[in-house]
Amino acid sequence: MARKSLDSFKTSSTLKVGKDSYTIYDISLLEKAGHGKPSRLPFSLRILLENLLRNEDGESVTKDDIKALLSWDPKKKSDKEIAFMPARVLLQDFTGVPAVVDWQS
Repeated sequence: MARKSLDSFKTSSTLKVGKDSYTIYDISLLEKAGHGKPSRLPFSLRILLENLLRNEDGESVTKDDIKALLSWDPKKKSDKEIAFMPARVLLQDFTGVPAVVDWQS
């Protein structure tokens, strides 16, 4: 069962698809609320940012982790480590066959 995020930045909302409802974390709301400019981040870091928002628990992912990623500067070296908790990973094994890992805590 997935943990509920602390949602310190108030980015969560509900997406309804037919009869199903899903919680999403909209990174564009960060910019609208004045928490930086995530649109300037490379696509891969925007995925990491959404992952941090979704998994913010105050322990393994903190508000400071999210702020650190929002202030990322490609010209500076960072010594900050950030948690990454993938739910899905698509890759190829050494034979070129796609492999999928699906994990939810």
